Amino acid sequence: MRPLPLPIRYLLLALTLLLAGFPLFGESLSGEQHAFHLQKLTHIMILALVALSLDLLVGVTGMVSLAQAAFFGIAGYSLVLFAPEFEAVNFWLALLLCLAVSGAAALLMGLLIIRTSGIFFIMATIAFSQMLYYLFHDSAFAGGSDGIYLFLKPEVAIAGVQLLDLENPRSMFYLVLGSLVMVYLLLRTFLLAPFGRVLLGIKHNEDRVRSMGYNPLFYKLVAFVIAGVIAGYAGMLSATQYGFVSPDQVGWQLSAHALVMVILGGMGSLFGAIFGAFAFEGLHHLFAGLTPHWELPMGLVVITMVLLLPRGIAGLLLQLCDRRNATVVDANKVSTPDVMKKEAGV
Repeated sequence: MRPLPLPIRYLLLALTLLLAGFPLFGESLSGEQHAFHLQKLTHIMILALVALSLDLLVGVTGMVSLAQAAFFGIAGYSLVLFAPEFEAVNFWLALLLCLAVSGAAALLMGLLIIRTSGIFFIMATIAFSQMLYYLFHDSAFAGGSDGIYLFLKPEVAIAGVQLLDLENPRSMFYLVLGSLVMVYLLLRTFLLAPFGRVLLGIKHNEDRVRSMGYNPLFYKLVAFVIAGVIAGYAGMLSATQYGFVSPDQVGWQLSAHALVMVILGGMGSLFGAIFGAFAFEGLHHLFAGLTPHWELPMGLVVITMVLLLPRGIAGLLLQLCDRRNATVVDANKVSTPDVMKKEAGV
């Protein structure tokens, strides 16, 4: 994975600061809809976490998975089922449980399907997602098709000292924003390490990676588990935000939406997955407010963007930076003596 050009780093920093300031100045811009927009932005950042986890598989390792919703939903159900009905659960204990459950599910699923590839891998991930969907849909302990509620949000405290009040939408917003930034930076660091370079090599030429003495199946399995844990964390945050979990959050449709986000943003860039989540959900909100048949204009826009921007939003930004750097390099090729000779008329 290439280092990010300096302009893109500045852009990401500026957008992060702008997003962090929204709870402070957003009310003056959106008025009565400030609470809705704050909740919507929190939801989009949670989906961006799912898109990041999927980009690790699709864009980096070359594994197209539609199982992220399974880990997203199973972590949400784990939180609600683990929490006492009339008492706030400890956030740190719930976090360990949700990550462990989603990681174990990803490990089990990965061990069974990691040897498949292509369409067979995609179909296997869909099959496992649908199995979990019907498990929660038809089980009384999970509330059936109606889902189940989390009556009190987790308590973020250390030694009895409350650090965050998640009942406050602003606190929830900043928790999700901080989580998104942290996960992004961790994945960037992970992919710049030797382990991450092996994953990139597997995507481009798995046989060559195997001939160098690496076991591609092990590396793909580890990536699959990491992606499952990240998606599970996003599911826990979603259940915390809305206090509700339903079987729809386990179905493969959420994974398909995340895949579209990754494609729109630009596969393999990580930051493109975040841009894709905001672009997809922004278009969804825009068209849903204009027509009940929002799927039609949404589909047309997505198809147009894919045709015009095959490398996604991130690819466009990287291409602009490359052109700028090429222009600077060409300008530097003109040496000072040549300029002096030209000015002297030699």
